[in-house]
Amino acid sequence: MSRPSDFPPPYAPSDYVAEPSDPEGEQIEVGILIVGAGPAGLACAIRLGQLLEEHPGVAERLGEVPVALVEKGKQPGSHLLSGAVVNPRSLRRLFRGRLRFEDIPSYGPVHGEAVYLLTKRAALRIPPPPPMRNHGNSIFSLSQLGRFLADRAEEGGTMILPETAAEKLLVSHGRVVGVRTGDKGRGREGEQLGNFEPGADLVASVTVLAEGTQGHLTGVALDRFGLAGEDPQVWELGVKEVWKVAKPLRHVVHTMGWPLRLGTKYREFGGSFVYPMGDDMLTIGMVVGLDYRDVELSVHDLLQELKTHPRIRKLLAGGERVAWGAKTIPSGGFHSLPSRLHAPGLLLCGDGAGMVNIARLKGVHYAIESGRLAAEAAFGALQPGATPATALASYDAAVRESFIWSDLYEVRNMRQVFGRGFLVGGALASAMTVSKGRIELGALQAEPDAEAPLLRSDQTSSYPAADGELTFDKLSSVFASGNKTRDDQPDHIRIQSRVPRDVAELWAHMCPAQVYEVGDDLGDGTVEVRTSPSNCVQCGAISAKGGRLTPPEGGSGPEYTLT
Repeated sequence: MSRPSDFPPPYAPSDYVAEPSDPEGEQIEVGILIVGAGPAGLACAIRLGQLLEEHPGVAERLGEVPVALVEKGKQPGSHLLSGAVVNPRSLRRLFRGRLRFEDIPSYGPVHGEAVYLLTKRAALRIPPPPPMRNHGNSIFSLSQLGRFLADRAEEGGTMILPETAAEKLLVSHGRVVGVRTGDKGRGREGEQLGNFEPGADLVASVTVLAEGTQGHLTGVALDRFGLAGEDPQVWELGVKEVWKVAKPLRHVVHTMGWPLRLGTKYREFGGSFVYPMGDDMLTIGMVVGLDYRDVELSVHDLLQELKTHPRIRKLLAGGERVAWGAKTIPSGGFHSLPSRLHAPGLLLCGDGAGMVNIARLKGVHYAIESGRLAAEAAFGALQPGATPATALASYDAAVRESFIWSDLYEVRNMRQVFGRGFLVGGALASAMTVSKGRIELGALQAEPDAEAPLLRSDQTSSYPAADGELTFDKLSSVFASGNKTRDDQPDHIRIQSRVPRDVAELWAHMCPAQVYEVGDDLGDGTVEVRTSPSNCVQCGAISAKGGRLTPPEGGSGPEYTLT
């Protein structure tokens, strides 16, 4: 059978690099520009506000807008989704002396945990493996945390520009000088509509890319400046729901095993989580590595199947689903980090740079810490007498000296070992965790997700039918995400439209938002792939599995509020 990588998308990163094009007087000039209102970008903005408050002379030198942040979602938090059980150390450090951690809105500390190995009907409770121990961590809605952090950033002087897609990286004489924002008000064929607004050049002394997973301009920058890591990045896809429930859940739950298959040939790596959200809500999610091979695997439908398990169904009894969402998670780990985290005029941080500890399912505190460190490096580059190249290189040094680097190094082969199967991978992963990475397993190179050879099983026969109460179809789930994408805007998805049936069916099953449809048989062993771009919740899975997302019109996509 085929591999998705055999059918690369009609996409070239160089198409998204440009010189500034607006006349000099019409460019929007800012001091430091941040792309992305996620935890990394907002932490960067908050720290810059603190530094500029301490050094008002620098703020004055940076002009009317010392710090600007562009966010493609309707508002900060609109596109944020995570579990999320968060290690508090980075938030404490960011707000030290200014705000108590207890005053940040959360669902409180983790009070206990349970880990189950599931079969279709049974659940064997096992001692929590070291990576799944969450004592001292707290439970958050990442979208709610994003809105809280955005308020703090604006209080510190950051200008936040929502509904603004960063479409092109502006590079002049080998140096990043800002971004070009996307047009608004174009029709499906690119024609100008009555409400057309052209994009604009946002120029800055330093640009910080904090776009999150599958960041558009981050990928462009990695290509333009040769920053790719030792290993290719690989991803997981997470699909989650938020439920109002009749009975409170008092501890966090993780599961392994069913509905995933343990056989090595399937490469089905992942598991589920159930986290309490106060007395009347919980969140439940399924996470699966995108290097899986089965054409018929659907993470959305696996989550629906999971909910039929007696132990999980009991948690949801008498409840109601109130939110749904999906997002990819970078999981390549230490060896997939960019070779450098800076380029002339540019810094990379957070999930976009792959700063996720997949063993612990943790990345939020790394994003916040990297954003804080990026702010300090950017601020240093603007000091009188500073050499910009040296000042921005200090960011790499700071990350290497931080807990981000040491934590990721300890689990540097964690994702790769599961290519040997669940049981062998689990044993090696536990050994690495207990030894804090001192066990050397040699080079275990990752393979890009799109290069996994495909196979076909009868997986779809096990997926439950949607009943609208416990289990749900994809289209009703897109509605539950609050998706705000116009039906008639230009298609932002880049794929080959003529591919073998197995590749087309892979995309159709994989997408949690029912964007891809297998069309007519073209008579030469290929089929047409039809798309419904307005369904897209920008999870990024297609970019891992043979296609490419580009930015839709600003303000498009989901409107997450509880995720």
